[in-house]
Amino acid sequence: MKIRKVTVNNHKKAFEVRTYRGSYDFPYAKLDNKPSKNDPVEEIYVDEELGNEAFSYRLQSGAEGSVHIDHVLEYNQDPSYMRNLLLYQLTVEAERLVEQSGLSKRELTRRMGTSASQFYRILDKTNYRKSLDQLVALLRFLDCDVEIRVRKRAT
Repeated sequence: MKIRKVTVNNHKKAFEVRTYRGSYDFPYAKLDNKPSKNDPVEEIYVDEELGNEAFSYRLQSGAEGSVHIDHVLEYNQDPSYMRNLLLYQLTVEAERLVEQSGLSKRELTRRMGTSASQFYRILDKTNYRKSLDQLVALLRFLDCDVEIRVRKRAT
């Protein structure tokens, strides 16, 4: 996701990051080099060298830092980002289990009733268009149960 604009909000002690999907706050407290009254942000910009997927800032003292959009989305618990993170984690686990299973990919493809190309799309960590159903089905064929637990977050 590309960042369109980033601004400093010293009242909130946060950066305001604007994307095509909306605006997000990212607090100074989450930074390695934190701005302060004695060391304010001197320059902030959407970083083209990072593909407009991050912003960089420089403090008056000369200290610099960059923040990737993934950190902003994770901090704000963006639903689509969290979904993609879950898909990624399940895919990594499925890939590991496929290697450990001893079953051939052809056998797994046959058992799932799908094509080889579809099977490889399911195992593609960069494919976020796949459904959770496909991953759960693959994990079931690998003799795994998938449980989703809902619990209060630790504060």
